[in-house]
Amino acid sequence: MEYRPFDKSDVQVSRLGFGGWGIGKSMWIGAEDSASRKLLLKAIESGVNFFDSAWVYGMGHSERLIAEAERESGQTLFITSKIPSKKFEWPAKDESTLAQSFPEDYIISATERSLRNMKRDYLDLQQFHVWNDKWAGQDEWKNAIYKLKKDGKVRFFGISINDHQPENGIEAGKSGLIDSYQVIFNIFDQSPADKLLPFCLENKISVIARVPFDEGALTGAITPETTFPEKDWRNRYFRGDRKQQVWERVQKISETVKDETDSLAEAALRYIISFDAVTTVIPGMRKEKNLLSNLKSVEKGPLSAELVKKLEAFRWIRNFYE
Repeated sequence: MEYRPFDKSDVQVSRLGFGGWGIGKSMWIGAEDSASRKLLLKAIESGVNFFDSAWVYGMGHSERLIAEAERESGQTLFITSKIPSKKFEWPAKDESTLAQSFPEDYIISATERSLRNMKRDYLDLQQFHVWNDKWAGQDEWKNAIYKLKKDGKVRFFGISINDHQPENGIEAGKSGLIDSYQVIFNIFDQSPADKLLPFCLENKISVIARVPFDEGALTGAITPETTFPEKDWRNRYFRGDRKQQVWERVQKISETVKDETDSLAEAALRYIISFDAVTTVIPGMRKEKNLLSNLKSVEKGPLSAELVKKLEAFRWIRNFYE
């Protein structure tokens, strides 16, 4: 396993992280706690030490499972969480105010709630689960971060950037208080490479790449005939003719990457770690076979510069979350 320093620190985190949304069981159908616990322990045994969660992933359920795995393993992990907007909106609407979304006392109390869930004294990384950069110049969020760090309740603080809005956070980063950005970055959504990644390299801000497989599209597993359980949120994400659109594109990507990779999923992960600004990539994992496959892919390292350049042709501007 390759490890990278987090932010401006000497803390080392695994290049492959663990996305904890799916094990929270709130929107993904089929997760079982016994299997999740086994998978978490296998990930730890395999060298993964970066585990990303959020309070809304099962209203603390994902947080608790990860913290329990840490205690059972006897290892010290790098565990993150996220504070939902007090208005519970994704993304943060332009008309929403900081006072409505992230007042100072709420930032602190939400962090303390996550610590109670985890039975931990501190979070390695706390993040705003949504953000609007018009709040960047206001003091309440800054005061909360100062206090949480001063009191030893968080080591680092970051922003989980709104879906497909990679530049909506850069102004906050200029404050010097943002240690990381979590952002959608994959072969389809290449937009973070335009401005966000260069900004992070220049300012030594860590990048956590989320949705590397575009909710499964970039594994090649989504076909026009794919079905999901009745209450699975992916029925909405891939509604209408979207599965057909995905299928047509991934066939072309698979043809492009076949000489250098063994699978589309491998190409998807190795594409992301081909960018030096990326600290860790956090695919969601619920099965051991996927964990092992992801480990193998990341251990192969970056794609060639020539292939990364070819993949620029597959940038796809759209928002299936809407």
